[in-house]
Amino acid sequence: MEIKSENTEEKKSLNFIENIIDEDIKTGKNSGIVYTRFPPEPNGYLHIGHAKSICLNFGLAEKYNGKCNLRFDDTNPAKEDIEYVDSIKEDIEWLGFKWEGEPKFTSDYFDKLYDFAVTLIKKGKAYVCELSPEEMREYKGTPTSPGKDSPWRNRSIEENLSLFEKMRNGDFEEGKYLLRAKIDMSSPNMHMRDPILYRIKYANHHRTGDKWCIYPMYDFAHGQSDYFEGITHSVCTLEFEVHRPLYDWFTDQLATTEYKPRQIEFARLNLNYTIMSKRKLLELVEDKHVTGWDDPRMPTVSGLRRRGYTAESIRNFSEKVGVAKRDGIIDVALLEHSIREDLNLKADRIMGVLNPLKVIIDNYPEGKDEILEAVNNPEDESKGIREVPFCKVLYIEKEDFMENPPKKFFRLGINSEVRLRYAYFVKCTHVVKDEKGEITEVHCTYDPESKGGKSPDGRKVKGTLHWVSAKHAVKTEVRLYDRLFTVENPGGDKEKDFKEFLNKDSLKVNESAMLEPYVKNVKPGQQFQFERLGYFCVDKDSKTDNLIFNRTVTLRDSWTKNNN
Repeated sequence: MEIKSENTEEKKSLNFIENIIDEDIKTGKNSGIVYTRFPPEPNGYLHIGHAKSICLNFGLAEKYNGKCNLRFDDTNPAKEDIEYVDSIKEDIEWLGFKWEGEPKFTSDYFDKLYDFAVTLIKKGKAYVCELSPEEMREYKGTPTSPGKDSPWRNRSIEENLSLFEKMRNGDFEEGKYLLRAKIDMSSPNMHMRDPILYRIKYANHHRTGDKWCIYPMYDFAHGQSDYFEGITHSVCTLEFEVHRPLYDWFTDQLATTEYKPRQIEFARLNLNYTIMSKRKLLELVEDKHVTGWDDPRMPTVSGLRRRGYTAESIRNFSEKVGVAKRDGIIDVALLEHSIREDLNLKADRIMGVLNPLKVIIDNYPEGKDEILEAVNNPEDESKGIREVPFCKVLYIEKEDFMENPPKKFFRLGINSEVRLRYAYFVKCTHVVKDEKGEITEVHCTYDPESKGGKSPDGRKVKGTLHWVSAKHAVKTEVRLYDRLFTVENPGGDKEKDFKEFLNKDSLKVNESAMLEPYVKNVKPGQQFQFERLGYFCVDKDSKTDNLIFNRTVTLRDSWTKNNN
């Protein structure tokens, strides 16, 4: 599997869209105006690939003091829903972008598109066809052999107008008729072989209700909507490159001025260990392999947001990936690096223990509580300090103790000494075990002269552990999320169902985690670094009496180490 990572020099050479826009401005094309659009279909939630497109389209408008529309491509009512419309608007705003005016819809132009289709019929450039889907495939030919004309290609203009009007009026069942453009059935470009303009579909539309029973195809509606809105640069992904001649053909037929939108294609974002197909993501949701579109394991913008990703980290990731002319696979580790980089500067530090092991400091005064000071964020002094309680009984991570540790185990063991973060030096003297031989208590002594974790006599310890006061700890549910798939390209094997590669360990729920009392008043969405453990955020379903934290990302990429 080839992994693409853009360096600075490559990114400059791939900035071809800006070069095109610069040249258009230089030559005075479209009076130097830059007007872009982001045109999602409201049939699912946006994912990280859409986020890259959002950053590109809105970013170009910002750079050139232009405008960017949000236009919903709502031409397939059977799969669309107002829920998706609302989620898309929320995601774009969360990413930090503002569209021009009110959101627009292709359905705003249904009357104009219908009138344009009638114009094509009157020009002799569109006809009503009766071929079945199977016959259409047969007549279309192959990329190496020409297609055949439909038997209904030469209907009279009058008959085509009459049939098309009856299609609109609901006089025929679905599939009976199609409206097709009359272009060239021998064209080497399959998309130019009399493409479909309209099909009959009886479905309630989320905006127009039952007004229409015929709906335009994307290729027909998209470019014309661009034209109606005055879009200058129609930026889309690479799979539409072969559609560009058709895009131009339609706009040429419609244009009445020198203005014409220009379609420009760039490589879509592909991440390893990830599925980017909305159809397959919907399958995961409907089959309950995930809890919903905003499940923190999903690559959706809402899922990333719930997991604790910031808008800045996604925008920075999109910038690092750059704009390419050819497809490639981006390592998801680059996305993970972007959120670590951002949260390292922003997130408050707290101490939490995921797998508690009780530590008793035998020489610490019975009943004494002590307040220590801890730094909230060493990268940002303005965040100040917080108070952390300390007492005789603590919790540390189970993995931070070994009864008989190997030579290079720089944590706690019998007769070894470590530093407790912000607190004291402690030395293990003995352990207590249950009837099964499991360690239940670690007994230590502490050096009261080492307060703040500072050596009183210059002696050094090699380990520093995080901890939580048992008396003051807040029991918390922590959800440990990992990558959703176990292979780099889960959708690449055509012989297997992509769901066969689901990672059974993509979610582990820890209900015994203990956090310092600083978290008692946290709110959903707040982000923290659990010292030595990773970055976490408060889940949207978290309550004061039932705190839930989601792991955003570990402190470093441990995937290769753990899975090879």
